[in-house]
Amino acid sequence: MNVNFIPPATVDVPPLKFESKITLPNKDTALLIVDMQNDFVKEGGSLLVPAAKETILNIKNLIDRAREKKVKVIYTQDSHNEGDKEWEIWPRHCKKGTTGWKIIDDLMPKDEDLLIEKSRYDGFYGTNLEHYIKNVWDIKTMIIVGTVSSICVLHTAASAGLRWYNIIVPADGISALTDFDQAMTLRQVSTLYTGKIVKSCDDIGFT
Repeated sequence: MNVNFIPPATVDVPPLKFESKITLPNKDTALLIVDMQNDFVKEGGSLLVPAAKETILNIKNLIDRAREKKVKVIYTQDSHNEGDKEWEIWPRHCKKGTTGWKIIDDLMPKDEDLLIEKSRYDGFYGTNLEHYIKNVWDIKTMIIVGTVSSICVLHTAASAGLRWYNIIVPADGISALTDFDQAMTLRQVSTLYTGKIVKSCDDIGFT
């Protein structure tokens, strides 16, 4: 292998295997909504993902169906304070207490939902997420939606996969900064982490 190899400007996307329909048991399934916050989703946000707005209704409908079937609903909330090193990588975003930090009004958590504040890309890192899904609820399957696909969604899905949770990701429920990032996320989830991907949130049902 040539270690100096520079990839071409365009690359072929390997075929993605989409499941047609998936029906999940409500008792051991959780729906995880990653970082659907104003700074990422709404115009004027400091780290806006333009495609995120196209996922809002899809995610909302999935949340509504999940709640109707008593599926556990979890939100991650990217949370930073002054001096956070992540702001050396990215523009200042999701400072605790600011408007940009808040979950968007369209998808506001309810009292019975679990809200996880996280300081890094991974929803498991330094949080009590695993305590609830493993020790309290005995979750086996995690549906993951949200933004930014190739960063916080993928790192959280990776941590779930490395813990042997079953992962489901609907393509129209995640959003990325580029088409490459979106395709890469779906590819990684469905290969490295043996997850299942579907084209639409509507392809997921609950018993």
